[in-house]
Amino acid sequence: MNSTTSAEAFAVYPDRGERPANSQLDSSIGAILVRSGRLSVADADKVMRFSIERNLRFGDAAVEMGVLAAADIDLALSRQYDYPYLLPGESAISDEVIAAYEPFTARVESLRALRNQLMWRWFETGKERRALAVTSAESGDGRSFLAANLAVVFSQQHQRTLLIDADMRAPRQHRLFGLENRTGLSAVLAGRSGQSAIQRVPSLVDLSVLTAGALPPNPSELLGLPAFGWLLRELADKYDVILIDTPASSGYSDAQLIANRAGAAVLVAHRNHSHLKKLRDLMGLLTDARVHLVGTVLNEY
Repeated sequence: MNSTTSAEAFAVYPDRGERPANSQLDSSIGAILVRSGRLSVADADKVMRFSIERNLRFGDAAVEMGVLAAADIDLALSRQYDYPYLLPGESAISDEVIAAYEPFTARVESLRALRNQLMWRWFETGKERRALAVTSAESGDGRSFLAANLAVVFSQQHQRTLLIDADMRAPRQHRLFGLENRTGLSAVLAGRSGQSAIQRVPSLVDLSVLTAGALPPNPSELLGLPAFGWLLRELADKYDVILIDTPASSGYSDAQLIANRAGAAVLVAHRNHSHLKKLRDLMGLLTDARVHLVGTVLNEY
């Protein structure tokens, strides 16, 4: 399996052409826009009258009047169909999480294609296959970027998704999602916290994150404890998809330990950055650890 975040794919926009003019759907779009503060009640009344006069759909009338932009209509439609995404500036989530901000671009379509392959190849085969480690050979390969964005597109499919930051060397997920990192995986594995350390991402309903927490002096020893395996088995009852961000394998054994606990891994390589020998070495380590390698991803972001 190969995928690339820069692969050409056509953007999927909501099709407004199949809806009858002045339908209940258009009225609810107006209500959503009023509730979100993008449209005043007075302007909504003007748009409704204009749409009746011109026999236009509510959204088309609002755009033609210059009251709203096409992006506002897309946002309303996404919320009506329970497909959450964000506009820049309305969340603490980093703009690196492109799936949260650019859902109709070719890059995110590539992520959705990868999500679908992972569903077919791993996640749909039973509760014992709920966890997947996202690994790479070197820092800078885009492993954390891919894990974060995959977590978003899984959650947008209404899969109960948990993203675990198991990189207790240089964690990034708390920064990508704008979350506090005082208590996380390290405290859970050390027995100082429970699953209450898991944080919901408010703007992305089906997504939760377990941050790395305080950096311990002994990450490999913590990850090697039976507690990590027990935790993943318990979480498999609560989540459909568990993605685990790992440290780069160069210099550490953490990724091998994490992938062994998860049972499967996807390997991330970066064009013009990753070294073939190090990728082969990581594949050998995963094989030695009896990890099912679900596929490889060529990242160009």
